[in-house]
Amino acid sequence: MYKYHCLNPISPVGLEKFSSEYQETDNIQEADVVLVRSADMKSMDLPENLKAIGRAGAGVNNIPLGKCSDEGIVVFNTPGANANGVKELVIAGMLLASRDIVGGIEWVESEQNVEDIGKLAEKKKKQFAGREISGKKLGIIGLGAIGVLVANAATHLGMEVYGYDPYISVEAAWNLSRTIKHINDLSIIYKECDYITIHVPLTDETRGMINAEAISQMKEDVVLLNFARDLLVDEKALVEALENGRVRKYVTDFANPVVAGAKNTLVTPHLGASTEEAEDNCAKMAVKELRNFLENGNIKNSVNYPNCDMGTCVTAGRIAINHRNTVNMISSFSKVLGDAGINISDMTNKSKGNYAYTLLDVQTRPYQEVIEKLEKIDGVLRVRIVK
Repeated sequence: MYKYHCLNPISPVGLEKFSSEYQETDNIQEADVVLVRSADMKSMDLPENLKAIGRAGAGVNNIPLGKCSDEGIVVFNTPGANANGVKELVIAGMLLASRDIVGGIEWVESEQNVEDIGKLAEKKKKQFAGREISGKKLGIIGLGAIGVLVANAATHLGMEVYGYDPYISVEAAWNLSRTIKHINDLSIIYKECDYITIHVPLTDETRGMINAEAISQMKEDVVLLNFARDLLVDEKALVEALENGRVRKYVTDFANPVVAGAKNTLVTPHLGASTEEAEDNCAKMAVKELRNFLENGNIKNSVNYPNCDMGTCVTAGRIAINHRNTVNMISSFSKVLGDAGINISDMTNKSKGNYAYTLLDVQTRPYQEVIEKLEKIDGVLRVRIVK
């Protein structure tokens, strides 16, 4: 019986995907796996029994990845599961920034007691006039699951779309409309586009990438949208550009003291994935990943360990080993099993940065003494008998 613990409310639609072999526990110390959304795990003491964490969403900045990697805990996320929800909010953000819909609504509310509000509205509506997005140029920085959906949707709205992503995946490239201009120089997007939306992960390389220098290259009166992470933007420099009129509007999904109430800024309270459909999709995907890992040892969509898939085990046993990416590991594993008279019928080894993962299908089920010898090999972080 496997046990799982939810640190946040997780969609029942997803939890229903656990089989009868799984039981929810309120005690995280008993859990084989944890499901989480936004709960901060960085200061938590991780249970020794914990094998994996399933993040029902894409961002993992609330999870201590280094600590998890060192303890052989595989961290999964759910890329693309909430992409449509975010895409729709990005499109809404462009429309809100282009037409003063919010200002118009607020004006009507302020004048709600005026008897002839209809006639007054006809006189006042010019102050809320905007512009159409059709025919305008949209620059998309990052063509992952969300960026591709935004790009394709924008073309149907009549926009001329520029896309920048030096690391675009084959799958994303296939899904991208042929009408989209794939740009290799980010400065072209800055200089040419009326709207710019950013869809890249937060890393050391991307942190603060939209800074004063980048803003100075942008077309005057540009609208900037950020539904990825607030730290991708130097928001103090951006607020200054909003105040002096260089940037027309900033639409962001991340409320913080810098942007809340800032001039020409539209801030939503992290609503990108807050739809019933997105929460259901993220939960279902996270449960599927965790089950495949626990039951088969396979890894898909991990952020700290490599993808690794050997299907379903059809031999006497399967051993999963989390270890550091160092030389002679495979030969060390083979020696321990060989000395025990255990034959390896199939295996795979994958690496990701400083960490690696090995699956071994064996013709004799390994006994505890063999597992203990594998665990003592220098560089091995965790050994698990999958079957």
